[in-house]
Amino acid sequence: MFGYRRLAWLFALALAVPGAPAPAQSYPSKPLRLVVGFAPGGGVDINARLLAPKLAEFLGQPVIVENRPGAGTNIANEYVAKSAPDGYTLLVNTAAVAINMALYRNLPYDTLRDFAPISVFSESPNILVVHSTVAAQNVQELIALARSKPGALNYSSAGSGTTQHLSGELFKLRTGTDIVHVPYKGSAPSLTALIAGEVDFTFANIPAIIQQVRAGRLRPLASTGDRRSELMPEVPTMKEAGVDGVQVTVWYGVFAPAATPQDIVNALAKAVIKAARSPDVRSRLLDQGAEPVGSTPQEFGKLLREEVARWAEVIGAAGIRAD
Repeated sequence: MFGYRRLAWLFALALAVPGAPAPAQSYPSKPLRLVVGFAPGGGVDINARLLAPKLAEFLGQPVIVENRPGAGTNIANEYVAKSAPDGYTLLVNTAAVAINMALYRNLPYDTLRDFAPISVFSESPNILVVHSTVAAQNVQELIALARSKPGALNYSSAGSGTTQHLSGELFKLRTGTDIVHVPYKGSAPSLTALIAGEVDFTFANIPAIIQQVRAGRLRPLASTGDRRSELMPEVPTMKEAGVDGVQVTVWYGVFAPAATPQDIVNALAKAVIKAARSPDVRSRLLDQGAEPVGSTPQEFGKLLREEVARWAEVIGAAGIRAD
């Protein structure tokens, strides 16, 4: 009896010590922050601001979006990786957090070691789209054209190391073609160059190209998603078009620092999944060309490991470096 009382007293004393970690059952007890490594207005920021009010609703605490742009999202990534693992400072990012592992030589964090994947909120495939004057009506014809004229075809991207660039390099790697990469400073100038006929093709998200496709200026050949997009169901996937291994989905995921307790990770994942499956969120995501996902931490962890390995292969084969 004495031992039991003594243990109970010591436990109560530990809880009373300032700075002692609170039981996970009380989580959350203060506002949360969603840290975004991009300036306001981009895809990651839009997804974070769509997710934030739903998390606030489901968790019962305010959720603030904090933009920390720069260094290819490494500023935000490092900040969250080194934050207290208490579930109050979270990262919202894309595959950039996986790509950077191979793209930068001396990162101050390790993606697989320093983050706890929570859930993929939404995803959006890129569409391989060619200028209307390109003599290719499908992917196989584009491959044949590229092989007949090595180094003659080119494609634009939003810049070196972006998913558009790496989608092109992955396409080249899987098809054995010699195609020239032309980087631009952002998605808008990259697409403008394609519309003007300065380049032959690009990989772009659906909202950016849909009007140009309808006007007949651009021709979609394939989606880089695992399945056909709900927004362009007539466009086949790369696999359906005869090219396997070029599945590139622009996903938007939520991370916590690695040592975050699993029950907090699970509580956050439950809230993200519930948000992704809300009818109003689904409608708004589809309007942006994205599709709701809501994955478990285990599913997201598997995806993250696959992404790190895949992009390391592509970046190594292409000899790409950001620093």
